[in-house]
Amino acid sequence: MEFLLLVAVAAAAFVGFNVGGSSTGVAWGPSVGAGVTTKTTAAALMTGFVFLGGWTVGRNVVATLGSGVVAPTAFTVEASIVVLAFVGLGMVVANAYGVPVSTSMTAVGAIAGLGLATDTLDWAVLGEIVVWWLVAPVAGFWCGAVVGRYCYVRLRRAVDVEQSGGPLLVLDRSGAVPAPALGPDTTRREVASTALVVAVACYMSFSAGASNVANAVAPLVGGDLLDVGPAVALSAAAIGLGAFTIARRTMASVGSELTDLPLLAAMVVTVVSATITTAASWLGIPISLALSTVMTIVGLGWGRASRTATAADLACGDVDGVSVSAVAVAADDGVAEIGAGSEDLRDPAALFDASTVARFVSFWILGPSAATVLSYLAFLALPVAGTP
Repeated sequence: MEFLLLVAVAAAAFVGFNVGGSSTGVAWGPSVGAGVTTKTTAAALMTGFVFLGGWTVGRNVVATLGSGVVAPTAFTVEASIVVLAFVGLGMVVANAYGVPVSTSMTAVGAIAGLGLATDTLDWAVLGEIVVWWLVAPVAGFWCGAVVGRYCYVRLRRAVDVEQSGGPLLVLDRSGAVPAPALGPDTTRREVASTALVVAVACYMSFSAGASNVANAVAPLVGGDLLDVGPAVALSAAAIGLGAFTIARRTMASVGSELTDLPLLAAMVVTVVSATITTAASWLGIPISLALSTVMTIVGLGWGRASRTATAADLACGDVDGVSVSAVAVAADDGVAEIGAGSEDLRDPAALFDASTVARFVSFWILGPSAATVLSYLAFLALPVAGTP
């Protein structure tokens, strides 16, 4: 029994490790790419805010996945290992094919399959989760569209700041006590904008913790194999380990694609998608951060494409848009590669790729569906689950 428990804990750590490796790139890639922060600092902040999100809001999601979707008695140590294996397998497939199969959605599918096989599935809870899966991308799309169509140009004029070449802050030793001071050519506006970029990335990290911590440890908590406090700490530590190791590559990958992407666009997408995800997590709904992120990007591109350029815009040169044709998001919370360029607003195809969106949506449907079917068949063949 102790050996199986160690295997279950290792499986949970593996899931958290991969979540940290992928979601850190989404949250901190823009900041690292713009030279606002280093990879090590980003990983440290990611770890801290993931733990904060998991310890507070994330407990609600742990409760839903651990005891809301199916009866807790179904989660034996063997059943927990099987469920976590399906979640890990889903991440491997997503990363291999570069598709946005969410770990949250895959986890729900695997647990639902367990519930079907043991006749312990709560259809009301599952229905509420599915409704949120439908509402979240629609909300993300329209929030992005409204900002892109009506607010983006004004926001850019208000917050767009060129970075100075030297350090942002220096230590002023002219007084009795050394104090931080603005670096050479650094303006207060640049400092405020940089602080805002970091704050938004921390918010995304908090949201990732709120939604993703449960994916790794909910079966262990549901089966009374671990208490919720140590389980959240285990998941956050595994995500942090992924942030400090394999995420360095994902942050570099995301950052290298941001040469022409204004940080403002990334910040808009982050705030909208993180707010939707945090709100759902507060209600205990396991939801994909990638789900809202992708559709917010598409909405922002569509809003920019549908906006009519005015004479004032042309005079100011405000006819460029945010291209999302190169966006690729993998797993929940996977890796986002956002391409950008200066495209004429009259060419919507340059601002979002309809075929890419269709591919993402199809995998959002196929991912949890396949996890449910495979989990159901596995638990029928392997009678390792508990009885109600």
